[in-house]
Amino acid sequence: MRRAIQVIPRGSTPEISAEARVTLAYDDRHRRRIRLATDEGWEFLLDLPEATVLGDGDGLRLEDGGWLLVRAADEELVAVTCREAADLPRIAWHIGNRHIPAAFDGARILIRYDHVIVDMVRGLGAEATPLRAPFTPERGAYDQKAPHGHGHSHAHDHGHSHDHGHSHDHGHSHDHGHSHEHSHTHGHGHPHGHGHGHEDRHG
Repeated sequence: MRRAIQVIPRGSTPEISAEARVTLAYDDRHRRRIRLATDEGWEFLLDLPEATVLGDGDGLRLEDGGWLLVRAADEELVAVTCREAADLPRIAWHIGNRHIPAAFDGARILIRYDHVIVDMVRGLGAEATPLRAPFTPERGAYDQKAPHGHGHSHAHDHGHSHDHGHSHDHGHSHDHGHSHEHSHTHGHGHPHGHGHGHEDRHG
């Protein structure tokens, strides 16, 4: 089986020179090692050094020298909007508080269709319009420069930086010449974006 071993950034190579295309939903565009099939019907093994988010228009270099063009598949999404722009951050907070992958597209938030979440945002006064479109959710802040080589957000980076909301300042200086300023914020730098992918994301 042929292996795809390297990501080619979008625009680096003319699309017309691609040997084949592979159209993938977001979850399959965020893998390290998995067997996939091209739109033309032949299988290949994605075998990257680390899990990488593939964007629409990126390429995959094959071990034998050819390359594949990546296309983002349409998915069942919901566009969340508000009549008043000032209400959108409040809705975004509620969505993030439920650890839901989301993409921000101008004055709307795109999420995967989930009737429970749709009911929630409508109950909060927002509008929720179903649609089909490619989905590339925001990545967590830590994932922009992966601290432990993970380099991926597993589509839901849990929205919390492990801060726990308590800085343990303790407010007691004890006046013993050592101020006991514990200040350990638990900022571990790994946002639970494990992306283990069950056999495929990390191989």
